[in-house]
Amino acid sequence: MTKGKHLHVLGVCGTAMAAITSLAKAKGWKVTGSDANVYPPMSTYLESMGVEIATFSENNLKPTPDLCLIGNAMSRGNVEVEYILNHDLPYMSGPEFVGHYILPNRHAAVVAGTHGKTSSSSLLAWVLQTAGKEPGFMIGGIPENFGEGSIIGNSYPFTPFILEGDEYDTAFFDKRSKFIHYHAKTLILNNLEFDHADIFENLDAIKVQFSHLLRTVPETGNIIANADDANIMDVLNQGCWTPITTFAELGNNADWQWQALEEDGSHFKLYQGDGECLEVTWDSIGKHHVANACAVAAAATHMGVNLSDIQRAFETFKGVRRRMTKVGEARGITIYDDFAHHPTAIRGIVQAVKAGVANQGELWVIVEPRSNTMRSNIHQQKLPQSLTAADHVIFTPASNRNMAEEELLDVEKVCADLNEQDVDAHVIAATDNIIQHIVNHGQSGDMVLILSNGGFENIHQRLLQAL
Repeated sequence: MTKGKHLHVLGVCGTAMAAITSLAKAKGWKVTGSDANVYPPMSTYLESMGVEIATFSENNLKPTPDLCLIGNAMSRGNVEVEYILNHDLPYMSGPEFVGHYILPNRHAAVVAGTHGKTSSSSLLAWVLQTAGKEPGFMIGGIPENFGEGSIIGNSYPFTPFILEGDEYDTAFFDKRSKFIHYHAKTLILNNLEFDHADIFENLDAIKVQFSHLLRTVPETGNIIANADDANIMDVLNQGCWTPITTFAELGNNADWQWQALEEDGSHFKLYQGDGECLEVTWDSIGKHHVANACAVAAAATHMGVNLSDIQRAFETFKGVRRRMTKVGEARGITIYDDFAHHPTAIRGIVQAVKAGVANQGELWVIVEPRSNTMRSNIHQQKLPQSLTAADHVIFTPASNRNMAEEELLDVEKVCADLNEQDVDAHVIAATDNIIQHIVNHGQSGDMVLILSNGGFENIHQRLLQAL
């Protein structure tokens, strides 16, 4: 029984820890939190839930909480971490808390893979909601149909709970991937590539974590696997004890198949077995989103949702905040924001947007290489190929934060490679100068696609205002 027990969250203003805090409150915990960066909008969001937030101090742990949650951003040397360890206070990670206190007696549906986790888990949650199943979820983004990233859902036994299955490590004391803690009954494996270079040495190290994930799925569950992805199939071949349902592009002989009828992915068909089962027109674009929809349809069918509810959900799906979000339009130039920060994801979204621009204007892509993987030179050769569909590309320099100069992405070389392929590409360091360049050279009918997994100095609104 957890009602009324005291939970103290270290790093409470982090996106994931705030989501877990919301779930804990819904389960009846009294929650306090601490962080070094306490400011809106996260502070006001937490305060609206009745969560007291303080800066880090030993006093926050007096009297002793019933349980302490230590966020992934915490490390040894933090005053509260040291107090917890020195005084034998009970503690665990956020993902372990979810597995232990949120997921028992729920049907955990986990979406894992390098790309598409947030979009697919949001879509699956909306399909289940449309079907009247009142699911809970914890997603690393904001599904526009719900307006928040975590909801406890119906507490009735075996109600679905959807989780974005992140392969990133769990905490400074637990280097397993977060998804190990989620006890998946239904597991979607979208794709698998090398990512998170700050955590994993190579692709094989990531495959080990996915192989461990497969060992946690019961034989009464179901795995929805992308048969077009050789790395996913390699992991499955290393050992699987659960029935597998495959999906793939039409013609590739899988249990479920998809076909994009429009180049931008806004109209598509799905096939179950040998027969067509759905034809959908929706507001999402990109063939990668069609593949996501195919996986979600397979998973939802396994979870008891009928095809008519799946179709209705697809056609009313509003997408995910910061996933191809329209910021606004000025002077006939439309600005979009997207979170993409890996060459494969970038290629998919750039090709889809270019198809949408058609002959109306030109496509500008502004890239901030911000994540550890994007700042490194691991994708030096792949990045130019992911942007060749654009007409104009602007890169900001890669920050050398905690990285040797020889390990950094050479953005000048990326732009030089693009120029050789007739793409107008430049490196522009200052955000003000990027804005002025677009103001001076953008034309009515153009699209500007801004790619960053950070705030990018609010360039989106500043550019809109300047135009």
